[in-house]
Amino acid sequence: MSALLAAGSVFFPGLFLLSKQTLKHVMGWSEGDAAIVSTRLVSSVQAIMASSAGCIIVRSCRDVMDDRHWLTDSYILFATPYFAYDIYAMFLCYWHRLQVKGHEEECGVRSLGAAVVGYLRQELFMVLHHVFMVAFCFPVSLLWRQGKGDYFQGVLFLAELSTPSVCLGKVLIQYKKQHTLLHKVNGLLMLLTFFSCRVLLFPYLYYAYSRHASIPVYKVPLVAPWQCNLGAALLWPLQLYWFVLICRGAFRLFTRR
Repeated sequence: MSALLAAGSVFFPGLFLLSKQTLKHVMGWSEGDAAIVSTRLVSSVQAIMASSAGCIIVRSCRDVMDDRHWLTDSYILFATPYFAYDIYAMFLCYWHRLQVKGHEEECGVRSLGAAVVGYLRQELFMVLHHVFMVAFCFPVSLLWRQGKGDYFQGVLFLAELSTPSVCLGKVLIQYKKQHTLLHKVNGLLMLLTFFSCRVLLFPYLYYAYSRHASIPVYKVPLVAPWQCNLGAALLWPLQLYWFVLICRGAFRLFTRR
């Protein structure tokens, strides 16, 4: 257990530093640009690893409650440090954006403490999401399940399929590439993957359990453990909120002359 946690604690920050230094010294990028792109790269790598693990787990578990796969607990342990790292990495991106000439004065941010407050205001929901993943989802997924429901955990991993397109979209917007065909194609892909992998995620989980238990879907919340209902009640509204923001962005993108 400790070895996988340690491996994740080294891998994600190490990949970030390696990517940032490569972009700075080989490509000649600035510190800020290298940090922003490296953060998106690490997020995409984690997403690819998580969705790959999810695909393997889902395909191998015939019984949604009792079948087990060793990759489930292993990847939970390995990936948990990513969420702590990403809170810091997102702050670095925010800080570097403030350092752009003239931007710092416009935002009224002249100190690290003020930058932290501004970062929390801008990224509050994402920070809360990451804290919840570490403080609640990690112990629930690893300890409380007691070996049950690897299939459902694999489906949750598949939510990360939408992350690479989200990261690419943010990079393209950061570097004023909204007019390109790549941005439009990526925006459509992001809309489809986010809806199918995140918005429909929790309804599908309840539907899959209803089939397993041979009960109507509307009765699942009444028999499901409170931890599952609490996680869904807190995480699903966030996905709906972010999906609305994506739809607004897509509407502006495809209606702009």
